[in-house]
Amino acid sequence: MEQTKSLNALEPFLALTKSATSPRAAADLIIRATSAPNTYLFTELLQTQQIQALASSAEFASYLKLLQIFSYGTYSSYIEEASSGLPALNDAQKLKLRQLSLLTLANGSSDETSSPALTYTSLIQNLGLPNARELEELVISTIYAGLINAQLDPKNEQVLINSVAPLRDVAPGPAALGGLLSSLRAWAGRCDATLQSLEEQMAQVRAEANRRAAEGAAWNSKMDTLLKEEEKGATASTTNNHGKQTSSMLTH
Repeated sequence: MEQTKSLNALEPFLALTKSATSPRAAADLIIRATSAPNTYLFTELLQTQQIQALASSAEFASYLKLLQIFSYGTYSSYIEEASSGLPALNDAQKLKLRQLSLLTLANGSSDETSSPALTYTSLIQNLGLPNARELEELVISTIYAGLINAQLDPKNEQVLINSVAPLRDVAPGPAALGGLLSSLRAWAGRCDATLQSLEEQMAQVRAEANRRAAEGAAWNSKMDTLLKEEEKGATASTTNNHGKQTSSMLTH
């Protein structure tokens, strides 16, 4: 669902590439696409002829690099290469690139043997944020955008990751495939952990149900015994009274 929404948001910009016949128009299109709401996947735009043509433009090649960073890079990689002449980011672009970077960090936050948690310290450093408050605001905005499912743990200064949306493009090359495989293994590990937790909860529910059933059976058995004893007592009392009445009548 998230992928469909993102791809639909990119469609207008793909259509506009047909008229982006100059490097300046193609660069402007990149700025608009990376600033627009709900655009998180950029591979199709990146692969268009008009955008790829920016590689041969000395003035606008940096915009192609910028789109590549939005496609499969991170905020840290942008900062590292900013000195090489990358375009400055507007506020919407900063928010989106940080959200996408958080998505990447969340993808690599766990494997089969570790807990899916990210520390405030590492996130503040990797996302270029000044303090914990702005980090928490970013995490909340990323959750509301449907990019991650997570909980804030301010006491322990951690972000607990439950799941991540498949909204990052895959970088070209073997290293990216290795990262994708690692992410899939991490996802499988989280699934196994979730299934184990559900099985434990179901076992607890069954045990509680069996305990209540046993208590109910014991109570019913006790009540049956008491009723039978009461019935026997009532029968014996009736028999004794009848015997006394008969004896009295014979005496008279």
